[in-house]
Amino acid sequence: MVSVYNLDLFTKEKQNIKVNKYNIQRISYEETKPFILNIHYAKRMPSISYAYGLFENNNLIGIVSYGSPVSPSLCKGVAGEENKKIVIELNRLVLKENKKNQASILIGASLKLLPKPKIIVSYADTKQNHLGIVYQATNFMFTGTSKPRTDMASKDGKHSRHHLGDKTKRVFRSPKHRYIYIIGDKRQKKKLLNNLKYKIKNYPKKHGEIKWRINYKKKYKKIGWH
Repeated sequence: MVSVYNLDLFTKEKQNIKVNKYNIQRISYEETKPFILNIHYAKRMPSISYAYGLFENNNLIGIVSYGSPVSPSLCKGVAGEENKKIVIELNRLVLKENKKNQASILIGASLKLLPKPKIIVSYADTKQNHLGIVYQATNFMFTGTSKPRTDMASKDGKHSRHHLGDKTKRVFRSPKHRYIYIIGDKRQKKKLLNNLKYKIKNYPKKHGEIKWRINYKKKYKKIGWH
């Protein structure tokens, strides 16, 4: 099921930032579709509240999108009940060619264009051998790695929230590295940082997916890196 988005968010006057030869500006939901559905490995549209494009010579060459986290408990878990409404997830980052510095330029500029205050959460998928280097380059805080789990899924392996029927098997969901970024004025950032529920940790530096073993009681045991 494709998530609903707020049309009003995409009808306001466009904002933009110029970085070297690139222009970063607000784009519509429709403009994100070719990138998300045709290039991104997930091949599905997430919830999108804000989207920004990376332009070179007036050509759209990359997009980043932000939306409501899938899990309502995450919104409360990041910085408490009182701050849950300002938590958003950086849920898609897609570039046509992914040339040097394009990803960090796009993310860095979009963070400046987002309304404030906001707490941004994003994940690097260990299954895709992602460490989150671009988040490290743009000064996100690393707050650990999520636990692995299993979910009910359809025959093609897609998450059950995207298929209301045909939930025929249980599939393994790999752990993800969790990154957080806070935007706002000096007072807002200080307050939100003090309310952060996660411990800030050193960035992960080793490539490779964490291997986990699932025993018959559906518990998980870490068995090392590869």
